[in-house]
Amino acid sequence: MAIGLSEEHEALRESVSGWAERNIPSELLRAGTEGRPAFWPGLAEQGLLGLHVPEEYGGSGYGLLEAAVAIEALAERMAPGPFVPTVLASAVINASKRPEHLESFVDGTLTAAVALTGSLTGTRREDGSLIVSGTAEPVLGGSLADSLVLPVTTDDGEAWVLIDASSATVTEIKSLDLTRPAAKVELTEVEVPAEGILDGVETADVRDLAAILLGAEAAGLASWCVTAAAEYAKVRVQFGRPIGQFQGIKHKLSRMLVALEQARATVWDATRAEGQELRFAAAVAGVMAPDAAVQCAKDAIQTFGGIGYTFEHDVHLYYRRALTLRALLGPSAEWAATVTELSLQGVSREMEIDLPEGAEALRESIRAEIAEIAKLEGKEQKRALADQGFVMSHLPKPWGRDAKPLEQVLIAQELKAAKVRLPAMIIGAWVVPSIAAYGTPEQQQRFLPKTLSGEMIWCQLFSEPGAGSDLASLQMKAEKVEGGWKLNGQKIWTSVAHVAEWGICIARNSSEGSKHEGITYFLVDMKAPGVTVRPLTEMTGENLFNEVFLDDVFVPDDLVVGEVGEGWKVARNTLSNERVSLSSGSGGTGASVPDLLGLVGRLGRELTPAEAQRVAAVVCEGHSINALSLRVTLKQLAGTEPGADASVRKLLSTSHAQHVSETAVELLGAAAVVAADMKLGDAGYWNRAVLATRAMTIYGGTTEVQLNIIGERMLGLPRDPEPGK
Repeated sequence: MAIGLSEEHEALRESVSGWAERNIPSELLRAGTEGRPAFWPGLAEQGLLGLHVPEEYGGSGYGLLEAAVAIEALAERMAPGPFVPTVLASAVINASKRPEHLESFVDGTLTAAVALTGSLTGTRREDGSLIVSGTAEPVLGGSLADSLVLPVTTDDGEAWVLIDASSATVTEIKSLDLTRPAAKVELTEVEVPAEGILDGVETADVRDLAAILLGAEAAGLASWCVTAAAEYAKVRVQFGRPIGQFQGIKHKLSRMLVALEQARATVWDATRAEGQELRFAAAVAGVMAPDAAVQCAKDAIQTFGGIGYTFEHDVHLYYRRALTLRALLGPSAEWAATVTELSLQGVSREMEIDLPEGAEALRESIRAEIAEIAKLEGKEQKRALADQGFVMSHLPKPWGRDAKPLEQVLIAQELKAAKVRLPAMIIGAWVVPSIAAYGTPEQQQRFLPKTLSGEMIWCQLFSEPGAGSDLASLQMKAEKVEGGWKLNGQKIWTSVAHVAEWGICIARNSSEGSKHEGITYFLVDMKAPGVTVRPLTEMTGENLFNEVFLDDVFVPDDLVVGEVGEGWKVARNTLSNERVSLSSGSGGTGASVPDLLGLVGRLGRELTPAEAQRVAAVVCEGHSINALSLRVTLKQLAGTEPGADASVRKLLSTSHAQHVSETAVELLGAAAVVAADMKLGDAGYWNRAVLATRAMTIYGGTTEVQLNIIGERMLGLPRDPEPGK
């Protein structure tokens, strides 16, 4: 994956990566930081210095997203020199009312740098010029810059100026980043003419641009670290096995990928935002991206082991640059404070989808159908939604509409606009796709209409006391008898079994072959003789889960779904739909970011800095999940596989509500001694949530198993060995 999503962005990334591989050899990283690198003219020839600059000033006329795509690709190669400082400077100038300065930076004639901190003061003259004195440091790439963009404090506020570097005293600082210098810039009564004052630029604008562009570079650094460490883990053998097969390494690398994809998603979203939403999105990127780069570099060093700690290995160069970027942008706590402040003011990011041409005609048709359904009430409305395929629109007709991603998006939007709610199918949402795909026509006619309308309640008889995450180890027996099967065994953790009419059940009809063979998928009448349901009391004191005992329960042949012995294939279909459903929200716990912000508003006090940072952490996590979800949708609309975005979103979603509720309980302090009871105000509500959400990282596929899946499927790490092998 990468920051850019479209085919054009993928092509740009491949082009830049290929160019960098040819023109930035590894030895160049250790050649020192003096002067422009030999590849500098090539950057201009490729148009990479002006991707974000309007065409009338010599640029390509694209935007920050395209610049971020190029920066990420070059950062993976650890490109030395003034590229990023110059692009940041031209972005600041482009945001001003003085874009006439841009052409020399786009064609590579001049380089530039931006001071993100400084103690420069200026006195205005009648002709509009400024007399500036003071110091700015550190300035990234300052000793390589022909021009400098600097912040100046004046009597009437802060101004940003563009000066010729020759008018300042520029002293190179011995930099932590060995591939790109920093500098101290000193000015003594330097005259800045009116045309050198970047009107319309505020410090917050510059910080936002820095968070986005340096965040893109941070993502590129993290990307290299993830890829390099994963490749090494595949071939480095210890104790007779590749180290990537050890769960400790596998989980470490998977967590690195999660952090990388969060950084990419938040930087990507910030390039698309405007106004106050831009300030919010940039602050989220300022929290996520630099920390991701530092963490991935640290974990890469750990994965490489002793060789990773040597000066000869490149990984320390990435670690040094990641630390430098984070230092330049400022502590993540400062960005977190901005996130919390804006969130409490009601600022958030609406994840809107830019729909392709032709969407409006389809929207009108859908809107007209839904308008007629909206006139109905109760069961009639639910049945109409089911009959017209709106409930699970992606399914083939007649159970769905065979809707492609675009139509699915439009349906969701129009249902929301019409305030029409889909039936609450609960477990039925996992059942329907499996019966639609593998059921007989008779099974489909019998079960799907009432399930889709929410009139038939289902439970899932999968987990057993000895078969949870390792579901294929199930032991429930299915014995063939005349006209059907007899099922014997125990199921556990069965949600809503006490009210369900039907259950989907997998049982072992044969012990031959692998553990995934000899499993059959049944539809069980929960009122049949021999079915015993015993409620399990959860830690909340409530009864949602149950244990179910099946003693000689007869299931006729016509209630077998799919082929006998091939039930694992059907079950995998069910499980894939289960995990998508579970990762799409707070799981019914009510533990969401808006709920948390509502609590903060009712506390009646200011948050401490530590509390504000904790609130920001869950806001940023929620925002990254939303951005990842949008990226998944956009990829589906484009007809491509979601890839890592979807897997990372699933993993983050299962624990997000936990983090929200834990933060709420911490904010409540001593008040959180109140019982877990939703009727007892905020304390009771959040205590119930903090208990209830513990289940989310278990029943949706345990976190540890999900990390294994990410490591093996996304990073190509070797699978765990089979027991006994």
